[in-house]
Amino acid sequence: MSSSSVPAPMHAELIAIGSELLLGEIADTNSAQIARQLRTIGLEVARISAIGDDVDAIAGLVREAAARAPIVITTGGLGPTVDDPTREAVARAFGRELEFRPELWDQITARFRKFGRTPTANNRLQAHIPAGALPVENPVGTAPAFIVEHAAGVVASLPGVPREMEYLLAHTLLPYLRRRFDLTGVLKARILRTVGLGESLIDEKIGELEKLANPRVGLAAHAGQVDVRISAKAAGEAEADALIAPVEAQVRAALGEFIFAEGQASLEEVVTNLLAERGLSLAVAEAGSDGRLNARLAVLPLAAQVYRGALPLADGHAPAEAAALVRAERGAGFGLAVRVTRAADQQTIEIALADGRTAETRTQGYGGPPAYLGQWASTAGLNLLRLRLLRGPAA
Repeated sequence: MSSSSVPAPMHAELIAIGSELLLGEIADTNSAQIARQLRTIGLEVARISAIGDDVDAIAGLVREAAARAPIVITTGGLGPTVDDPTREAVARAFGRELEFRPELWDQITARFRKFGRTPTANNRLQAHIPAGALPVENPVGTAPAFIVEHAAGVVASLPGVPREMEYLLAHTLLPYLRRRFDLTGVLKARILRTVGLGESLIDEKIGELEKLANPRVGLAAHAGQVDVRISAKAAGEAEADALIAPVEAQVRAALGEFIFAEGQASLEEVVTNLLAERGLSLAVAEAGSDGRLNARLAVLPLAAQVYRGALPLADGHAPAEAAALVRAERGAGFGLAVRVTRAADQQTIEIALADGRTAETRTQGYGGPPAYLGQWASTAGLNLLRLRLLRGPAA
């Protein structure tokens, strides 16, 4: 298949600012959200960085990013305290001074007044932005944003508070970028979620597709699962869908029943949906899996309808026996048992599925990190049930 002649869109770099990110105190959810939203205007993110609250380090990173990408977006560091360095750092990156903007101060004071409060002296710092920058008022918070236009592109600085960032991104920054760079295209992605095949085996089956330029095909491995991402750059959604469709068809033909969902649906959601559609139910028994199977099922919206709960898998029972026992005791259509055996040199996962007539069993080794063993074991068990449900109803 030949790649599309649509030219590659402009790209962006994202910089998440805050020492709390590097200390692991909070996760950077902003960058993922921005990357998803930039796709709607045809922008691809080429790099995401995180950096602590060091003015010189941030200034250097902003200069480097601006030299690589025409669009740089920073998040965080726009508060009123000493450890909110973004304004000064971006100004320093372009050799500019900070300047006071009365209109931003009016917005800040009005925001405080709305909540019956008075801004302090350090809040006044938030009304300072790099000289010549475009001010961006923040109607949902007290931290104004700004955009620095320079010879090679723009640097936009947004607040780190997710609600504020999302509002300004949608209402100000995305429309601005469309106008500023005459962006008319989209970057659309489709995710096919697979289970039961490792990343290397999937690569063997669809490796030729991974060489395409547009659409692009990429893999993302998780514990016991692999996502196949197909992303297309095009003038509009219809054209992007047309580019994705034939590649998706080839992926589906190559991977077949190993694909369990499209988008973000989890394996346990897919399984409980199948149970509900067939009017069936499930009970589980597990040992050595850290209770992951029960934990994944018990919290689902359909749990009350299709899940009959869990029992510990006793030492004296084989998984096949335990699957039959828990099915009968809980009055479920299926009994699923998972046992994990941990040893210094080998870890083993045993699975059994009973439907009242027969019992299917599987045994597999595991050589990955011990912390992921429970997730792998529960995924293997759920997948055995999924495949059984696809074949037909229980007796």
